Amino acid sequence: MLDPAGLYEIIADVDVDDPVLIVALDGFVDAGSATRLGVAALRIGQEPRTVARFDVDQLVDYRSRRPALRFDTDHWAGYTAPELEVVAMADTAGNEYLLLSGPEPDTQWERFCAAVEQVVRHFDVRLVINLSAIPLAVPHTRPIGVTAHGTRPELTEGHEAWFSSAEVPGSAIALMEYRLGEAGHDAMGFAVHVPHYLARAEYPQAARVLLDHVGLAAELYLPTEPLAEASRQAEEEIAEQVAASDEVRQVVDALERQYDAVSSGRGDRSVFGLGGELPSAEELGAEVEQFLAERIDPEDPPTT
Repeated sequence: MLDPAGLYEIIADVDVDDPVLIVALDGFVDAGSATRLGVAALRIGQEPRTVARFDVDQLVDYRSRRPALRFDTDHWAGYTAPELEVVAMADTAGNEYLLLSGPEPDTQWERFCAAVEQVVRHFDVRLVINLSAIPLAVPHTRPIGVTAHGTRPELTEGHEAWFSSAEVPGSAIALMEYRLGEAGHDAMGFAVHVPHYLARAEYPQAARVLLDHVGLAAELYLPTEPLAEASRQAEEEIAEQVAASDEVRQVVDALERQYDAVSSGRGDRSVFGLGGELPSAEELGAEVEQFLAERIDPEDPPTT
């Protein structure tokens, strides 16, 4: 392995002892855009201070995820370069924490994980928490679930285990948690459960749940108010669309019966489908997905 220190540079130090590092990387599954919406909510009203920067030229495959360039009449007028940075942020009570966000590396996963471990040691991070959102066969009318995982059992105490074991596609963020655990660091993550028929739409309710769990684990007061109005609007629009379609209503009814059977101990949790494969449009009620996918511009921030 090449020297991990060649992947990043430390820009500044932080003034807080034993900070928490929240990690949210683009590129892996983000059902309902919950992770993206959560990070956007964290950044509202903030002036993040960059404390470490990774060299994306070594980590990103530009041909698979082409960054945007702006063309103006007869010349190239602008370039939006991808950034993978650690920034210092503050919660609503003024407690400082760190946030690592940007594109998930396409290459050099092991070297990247080793580099993150060095950054964790440099800033004396006490806990790393990564965020994700997965599509499951659950109805939107039931409480939003979360799968918690960590490098020590004590980190996930109080969280119900939804699955005993499963083979899932790898990700840099999951490998990072695994390697940090091997190196003796406390690391954990939350994967919020998003109804699979809403996976391609924005689902701010899931983002709120994700931030609530992260805040409790990190002992931070994270802002969820920016997501409140967006959640209310989404709930109204989902209810409207379900009421307008017998097909969609039947799908939701079936998912409710399945969810209730599992919750009462009368069903197998494997029916929720950890693999994240979306069923057919007919089975899911495709008009719900299409309706919600068009209601908000994916580049818009959460409603404040």
